[in-house]
Amino acid sequence: MCGIIAYVGGEPALPRLVDGLRRMEYRGYDSAGVALVVDGSLWIRKNVGRVENLARAVDGGPPGNIGIAHTRWATHGGITQPNAHPHVDTDQRIAVVHNGIVENMNALKAQLLADGVEFRSETDTEIFAHLIRRAYKGDPQAAVASALKHIRGTYGLAVAFADHPGLLVAARNGSPLVIGLGDGETIIASDPQAIVAHTRRVIYLQDREIATITREGANVHHMEDGTEIGREIELLDNDYGLAERGGFEHFMLKEIHEQSESIERALRGRIQVREGNAKLGGLEMSPRDLRAVARVIMIGCGTSYHAGLTAALAIEDLARVPARAEIASEFRHRHPIVPPDAAFFAISQSGETADTLGAVQEIMLKGGDVHGVVNVVGSTIARTCGKGVYVYSGPEIAVASTKAFTSQVTAMLVFTLMLARTRNLSLEQGQRVAQALLGVPDKVREYLAAPGPVQKAAEIVANARYVQFLGRGYSYPVALEGALKLKEIAYIPCEGYPSGEMKHGPIAMLEQGTPVIMVAPRGSQRDKAISNLREVQARGARVILVHSAGDDELRDMADLSIPVPATSEFVSPLLTVIPLQMLAYEVARKLGRDIDKPRNLAKSVTVE
Repeated sequence: MCGIIAYVGGEPALPRLVDGLRRMEYRGYDSAGVALVVDGSLWIRKNVGRVENLARAVDGGPPGNIGIAHTRWATHGGITQPNAHPHVDTDQRIAVVHNGIVENMNALKAQLLADGVEFRSETDTEIFAHLIRRAYKGDPQAAVASALKHIRGTYGLAVAFADHPGLLVAARNGSPLVIGLGDGETIIASDPQAIVAHTRRVIYLQDREIATITREGANVHHMEDGTEIGREIELLDNDYGLAERGGFEHFMLKEIHEQSESIERALRGRIQVREGNAKLGGLEMSPRDLRAVARVIMIGCGTSYHAGLTAALAIEDLARVPARAEIASEFRHRHPIVPPDAAFFAISQSGETADTLGAVQEIMLKGGDVHGVVNVVGSTIARTCGKGVYVYSGPEIAVASTKAFTSQVTAMLVFTLMLARTRNLSLEQGQRVAQALLGVPDKVREYLAAPGPVQKAAEIVANARYVQFLGRGYSYPVALEGALKLKEIAYIPCEGYPSGEMKHGPIAMLEQGTPVIMVAPRGSQRDKAISNLREVQARGARVILVHSAGDDELRDMADLSIPVPATSEFVSPLLTVIPLQMLAYEVARKLGRDIDKPRNLAKSVTVE
């Protein structure tokens, strides 16, 4: 999940490389480094910490016009200057930046040590530099291809050679790389966000492909047989140019406030109110295909898994089709059963999540029908599935995902309406569902205009040793998501549970003053929620309640209540989750946390 950027062209490389690292810092911010080819030698600088540390260290650096750079999220080896990328061979003539995992690192390192190679770092990446040096006979691409034959694992790789001051080599297997084609300059990056300031014309490397990069463009080849590949040039979406804070203190706060627009985009052109139906053309599913679906299985990690849980509840409730959500990292490794009559949905904001991609590949290997639900156009999961749904939430820079969750849930609710209309949902019922969906963006705006006593709730939670989140039915995944957000950015121990499970163990964690965040909008399980509220209060807990506006009875029972606009039960997660996002943000702010870049986390998990 590190960030890779490389440049070759007619302009000074260093400013472009540092700017690219800044744009990708959400992918990793333990350390950063840069290597330039200058006067036949490699000029290298590396620093622990944020990109700004590196930027200060290289200010006034040489005007070379070719180089590679990297911002790291540590996997192999601690957070130290020697472990920062780029890594070089013994003679410091070949420099490598890498995202991925070398699974056979120990065996390869033992072989190289036996050959007399001295390692400067604890990383798996350094192995690439030494293997490439051993294979190098004057042809950079041939040397990289030869070295990669020994590698078992994943990589996105950019390599610079001191002997070739106008050429870079890139290779990919399981970790994303995109090549931007500018006017007399070419850029390699692990994220289109680093390219868009210079060009929107790109080609995407696919697995087991290698490319020689010059200022004139890229020559792409199959890694196994060296066959040249003609790759179609694509245009980056305009949204990639929007990754600025726009007056907000943090990207997370900005992205919370963008949710009315992102939900609107996820609905636009897809809801057919008159027909009480919806259309997702990217699914390539006719009514007959939908009728043939016997079950629906969502695959995801973290926030995307919680979105899948929400979708599963709606699918069973409205369409009466068996549905469930699976954690991708567990699903892919347990020899799963892949029913031929199931529709699988792989949910991932980035479209690059390694475990979800692995699950997709396993489903396809077993003959399953899998669709991507992704935000990033051209991402690996989107390309691998070949069909699915773009959620159109726009760039999400904060590590803690907010608008991606609501966009994913929205897109899956659109699918639910399609599926339900082929089953038991009447025209009139379908129209009500369609209208409820279309009404969500305005309700989100209404809530964000008057978010309630979130600041008071944050004061209670910020001093807590432990926090419990509870919800029933559609509110259970919201409780999980609220707990995840608080863990991610405030580092407060907390758990999310179904309210009914609270008596089966978690209630033992409650003591006098323990904050309990209960999500209880008006719905079918409201009365049960009241019972749970009284149970936790009887143990001395302080209840912070998220509820439907106008539910005065429930409001008066809580120690602190945060109302959200009333809506249909199945769309309630799109509203009730927002106060929990705001709460996590305000608690983290009070505690002085690094909100957009929380410790030990990065935005896109592209390694296992």
